[in-house]
Amino acid sequence: MLHSNQFGNNFLWGVTIAAAQNEGAYNAYGRGTSIWDQFSKRKGKIKNNAKPYIACDFYHRYKDDLLLVKALGFKVFRFSISWSRILPEGVGKINKEGVLFYHKVIDECLQLNIIPFITLYHWDLPQALENEGGWASHQLIKWFSKFVTICAEEYGDKVKNWIILNEPMGFTSLGYMLGKHAPGKTNMVTFLSAIHNAVLAQAEGGRIIRHYVANATIGTTFSCSEVIANSDKQQDIAAANRMDILLNRLFIEPALGMNYPNADFAFMDKLHLHTKAWKYTERMRFDFDFIGIQNYFPITIKHSSIIPFIQATDIKAKTRKVPYTALGWEINADSFYRIIQKFAAYENVKSIIITENGACFKDELKQGIIDDKDRILYFEKYLNSLLNAKMDGLKVDGYFAWTLMDNFEWNEGYNARFGLIYVDFLTQLRTIKNSGYWWRSFLTN
Repeated sequence: MLHSNQFGNNFLWGVTIAAAQNEGAYNAYGRGTSIWDQFSKRKGKIKNNAKPYIACDFYHRYKDDLLLVKALGFKVFRFSISWSRILPEGVGKINKEGVLFYHKVIDECLQLNIIPFITLYHWDLPQALENEGGWASHQLIKWFSKFVTICAEEYGDKVKNWIILNEPMGFTSLGYMLGKHAPGKTNMVTFLSAIHNAVLAQAEGGRIIRHYVANATIGTTFSCSEVIANSDKQQDIAAANRMDILLNRLFIEPALGMNYPNADFAFMDKLHLHTKAWKYTERMRFDFDFIGIQNYFPITIKHSSIIPFIQATDIKAKTRKVPYTALGWEINADSFYRIIQKFAAYENVKSIIITENGACFKDELKQGIIDDKDRILYFEKYLNSLLNAKMDGLKVDGYFAWTLMDNFEWNEGYNARFGLIYVDFLTQLRTIKNSGYWWRSFLTN
């Protein structure tokens, strides 16, 4: 039977949340407006016009929620800091109540013997900065550096584990090109600028933490998907290679000192040309202590001449008649192994932590019980692949489940449930799912 002790005594087992998805208290205690607060006001952008204003009310319930982390047996709690709670206008005056809140969360973790992992940016840019161009602005690095410095000076004596960015490909593409996420922009030049700023920010953030926090362990996270060509036709293989550059190589390779990937790819030609106008491109590199992999599914790609630049489209799991989650994401634990293998192959990657992995299913509360067998099976399969990776010598040193509790799942609103704990969003009642009890058994028995 699978058990956590098979991974070694020093393996990090954690659970993850994010400020915008969990905290609530969006316009209280001095917090400023974030891009997700603003984006959620636009009709039709989020399912059922849901808003993150209350979410899980973690702001008021953090003590009870951290007790649940402890009860389930996790040793690590990964959470993010709301930029607009610290700096309501993104820059300028510091909100002391916001600063104090995270001190209280950190102190509670330490009191419970839980290791706090801070994510500095998990998609919730202050709206005041978005009004000035957001991630596409040439001022972004200055703004971000100030925010990171405040966090490092405030919390660095108590927190030694830091994550700079959460999934830069996610928030740049969905927010600045496809318009599906906040701030809802659809502009190629804006997207190119946002990419380059995120690459610079992940490195600069790392340097700031290294400077201010003694004995820090510093990482950043990437959303990753194995890209599989639909056939052995050259067009499909080339399309898969282009998608692989965007999804898996675009942000890690500059961080490793390899610059942006070069390829026969019109989009990358545009990016290389765009960044020539910028100074300090050598500052894209930083020697991270670990890389965070966030993997949920592989994608199968075929050539499509009607899609601009990338000329590729994915074939849905349902169409291919393979197992999938409630969001239509393919379930493929062998692919999880291969994506770990892919990132471990980079020479300068010292360590890998799976900083997010989990699954959304249609959970039903029946007589006080959520019997989420599919989620348990998902974790069993993926953790077996993780163990194989560990036993095969791949440098993976931790796994953080997404997520502690059902929350505001971005443009899916409150429809998509990933949690180990079920949340009734009307009453805020928490109910541990059977998958949560499975984790407790896995970690503690």
